[in-house]
Amino acid sequence: MAAARVSIQAGDFDLSSEVALLRSQDGQIGAVVSFVGTVREWLLSADGAAADPQACLELEHYPGMTESAIDAMIDEAQRRFDLRGVRVIHRVGRLAVGEQIVLVLTASSHRGQAFAACEFLMDWLKTQAPFWKKEISATGSRWVEAKVSDDEALARWGALP
Repeated sequence: MAAARVSIQAGDFDLSSEVALLRSQDGQIGAVVSFVGTVREWLLSADGAAADPQACLELEHYPGMTESAIDAMIDEAQRRFDLRGVRVIHRVGRLAVGEQIVLVLTASSHRGQAFAACEFLMDWLKTQAPFWKKEISATGSRWVEAKVSDDEALARWGALP
C-alpha cells in the first residue's frame, strides 16, 4: 500500500524509514533527495539582531486545509519535474530546539529532477503553506513573520497556480 504524500503530525519521523518506504514503491527510482528542517537555537529580533535564545517553536495549522494546500503543491511539482514519488511530513505543536520540523522527499529516475523538485517544494512550503509559527523564549514569544528572502526564493520559480 502506498504511503500518503502529505502528513501533518505532532510526532517525530524517521528519515531512513520514510526513504525506504518511498523507494519500495517504484523500481525506477534512481535518486531520492531529502530535506530535513530542524528548529534553530536563536530567536531573532524584528530587526534581525540576536535576541534571547529560543526555548521552543510552536506551530499551528488548519486541519484539512493545510494538507490540501501541500497536496496541490505536490501536484504542481509533479507537473514541473519528472518525479516518481514525493513525501512531505510537517510537524505541529511545541518543538524544542534541535527537533525535526519538516521532511521533504523527492524521488526521480535521475538526481537533477529530484534536487530541483525538493528545492521547489521547500521554497513553496516556507512561504505558502498555511502554518502559523510562534517562537518562544524565556522572556516571551512572538509570531514569526514571512521573510523577503523566502518570497524572493519562491519568485524564481515563476507564476504558481
